Amino acid sequence: IYLNRPAPLQRAYRLEKALKTPARIYFKREDMSPLGSHKGNTALAQAYYNAEAGIHTLTTETGAGQWGTALAMVSNLFDIDTTVFMVKGSYMAKPLRKTIINTYGATIYASPSEQTEFGRKVLKEHPDTPGSLGIAISEACEMAAKNDGVCYSLGSVLNHVMLHQSVIGLETTKQMEIGEITPDVVIACAGGGSNLGGMTLPMIGAKLAGNKMFENTRFKAVEPKAAPSMTKGEFKYVFGDPAGFSPLLMMYTLGSDFIPSSIHAGGLRYHGMSPLVSAANHHGYLESTSYDQTETFEAGVLFARTEGIIPAPESCHALKGAIDEALDAKAKNEERTIVFCLSGHGLLDLYGYEQYLNGTLPSSERSDF
Repeated sequence: IYLNRPAPLQRAYRLEKALKTPARIYFKREDMSPLGSHKGNTALAQAYYNAEAGIHTLTTETGAGQWGTALAMVSNLFDIDTTVFMVKGSYMAKPLRKTIINTYGATIYASPSEQTEFGRKVLKEHPDTPGSLGIAISEACEMAAKNDGVCYSLGSVLNHVMLHQSVIGLETTKQMEIGEITPDVVIACAGGGSNLGGMTLPMIGAKLAGNKMFENTRFKAVEPKAAPSMTKGEFKYVFGDPAGFSPLLMMYTLGSDFIPSSIHAGGLRYHGMSPLVSAANHHGYLESTSYDQTETFEAGVLFARTEGIIPAPESCHALKGAIDEALDAKAKNEERTIVFCLSGHGLLDLYGYEQYLNGTLPSSERSDF
């Protein structure tokens, strides 16, 4: 099964030139996977082990659709049926995700749905809700819990996902060694923590073990202002989903019943952060910031016009963080080496770009934090 490993580490020469910065900007090309994102790294492992265990059906949630696409494709190759609950707001805004997931042989429902008891409860209480990753997780967990031979598969947050995604950071470390690149800052977007943890945790571990390459490296998480779990949330035990199917998790959270504003970066609309990533942030090994979606799409358009790549709305957050670091280096007239994870492409997110280009993209910042 080809998943574009190793993924290239590329320098953004034209972006550097456009910014007139002395900084050097590198980006990890997770967008070049056949799936268009990093999600296949853990989908492959989870489908394989479930097939080995004799599981015939998997259920899952998906926000923007990247994870649902990945699990649908890989599970089909292992003769496993897949049912995907896609957050309603993204389901409506990205209709071709449904087509792709169906093409790979999976079944997909907009969440909340009529397929589960919890979905029906949410629809009765909040008929116009755009849904959330938490609600979709609850629906997928309920379906798995009530049916024999069915297992739930999660695309982010939990430790095994961080393990599978560590291939990103391990590869990037080796590529930097070969290229004699010493990073001053490593950046990734943050929703549930899969690409952020995959990119940074191997490097944080290497830094703690005394690796000189990372002696002065900072690690930065970039969240949406619509769901700023680390920048605005509390560090405490909480359920991963509003129905309470998951175990209690020690994480930064806005509350398991929190429903973020609708944004195009659907993969970042989660109330909490991976316990491993949360611990890294809590102990000061990781810093975090957040942006409004109008700022991140501006960064995405600049990247498209300089590097020829249209980033996923989620990836635009990491890109915006990298651009701000480069501009800060310019203001201070100092060299700086910036590395960020381009977690996926945005070729199925063009409605968001259309809104940005015609001036109708709404702000995602909230005033209730």
